[in-house]
Amino acid sequence: MLIGIDGCGGAGKSTLAQAFKEVNSEKVSVIHMDDFYKPSKLRGSIETNDIGGNWDCERVREQVLLPLSKNQNTQYQRYDWHEDVMAEWHDVLSGGVLVIEGCYSLVEELESYYDFKIWIDSPRDLRLARGIERDGEQKRHLWEKIWMPDEELYIETQKTKDKVDLIIDGAGKQSNIKKLEINVLKINTPFL
Repeated sequence: MLIGIDGCGGAGKSTLAQAFKEVNSEKVSVIHMDDFYKPSKLRGSIETNDIGGNWDCERVREQVLLPLSKNQNTQYQRYDWHEDVMAEWHDVLSGGVLVIEGCYSLVEELESYYDFKIWIDSPRDLRLARGIERDGEQKRHLWEKIWMPDEELYIETQKTKDKVDLIIDGAGKQSNIKKLEINVLKINTPFL
């Protein structure tokens, strides 16, 4: 089963994915979209209005989603954020549950591969605070001037929230996604 978890930066995607893995670490695998960020030499040629253009969605499809959709084992190569290079390869076995989490994991070119799609919704100010806490104050300008506006364009243009099976609250006011206590905001799938 392929599960996609999307939402804006700092919404709680990684936290939810990790909670799924902790339920059964032998049968649940997690892949992070951040592992598919493009090295800077490839990012330089990206148009600023490309939705998720800094992420290598073709590599996600070719190295992970397409083989797994055919029940084939596969491998993907991780991007190293600190060195700005492609790093080690990771094996991905077919079978079980695979969660791909991260911004742009449910872009139009990838969404059809997932069996179940989740959007995590959190207020902008909370996401910014979480991002600054994680990345440091020196990254605030990237959050406010680049990443958050790009994510807002993604939501507006591709209407991702309308296409997911489940929208949950990532703010933690009524739930604790670390413990898989989920406050459902909207169900878009009739079989749930």
